[in-house]
Amino acid sequence: MLKIGLTGGIGSGKSEASRRLAARGAVVIDADKIAREVVEPGTPGLARVVAVFGEEVLHPDGSLNREKLGSIVFADPDRLAALNAIVHPLVGERVAELQGRAAADAIVVYDVPLLAENKLAPMYDVVIVVDAPDEVRIRRLAEHRGMPEADAKARIAAQAGREDRLAVADIVIPNEGSLAELDDRVAEVWEELERRAARI
Repeated sequence: MLKIGLTGGIGSGKSEASRRLAARGAVVIDADKIAREVVEPGTPGLARVVAVFGEEVLHPDGSLNREKLGSIVFADPDRLAALNAIVHPLVGERVAELQGRAAADAIVVYDVPLLAENKLAPMYDVVIVVDAPDEVRIRRLAEHRGMPEADAKARIAAQAGREDRLAVADIVIPNEGSLAELDDRVAEVWEELERRAARI
């Protein structure tokens, strides 16, 4: 099993790269998706979040109001740490469960937004960083998510800087161009991963 850590800052196109790797046969374990699952209504994770942050982080239907919670934690490092202390162990348990189901010779891609921030690079055989300049990321967040520029800048500032992410990369996927260019780069990266997997 070849374990790949895939990361990239918000708006870098990491999810697009992840989808393309999955289409080529990678087993993708998406930490963000799991982080959403562990705080769905009725879960112990959501109960813990409400205990710490209060009922105001819930929608009227009892689901988590991510925008409200985000506005609280991204403005306060201590509150962000409190949220991470709840969510990260739950995500870790689920990741271990999914990894256990993958074939012994699988190329497993862990889609991990905060890989650099949480110093997780040593956990993987290969770290791939999807990279784009901040101004490109801010534009994408505005165009694709309708995020105001100030919010986009705050989210980017709350994450590791480009230099920190690139410092842990074994492979970099530059992604400031078109999706066709991303397709080509991911195809090259996949060939490299298959070569590495064959050597294990």
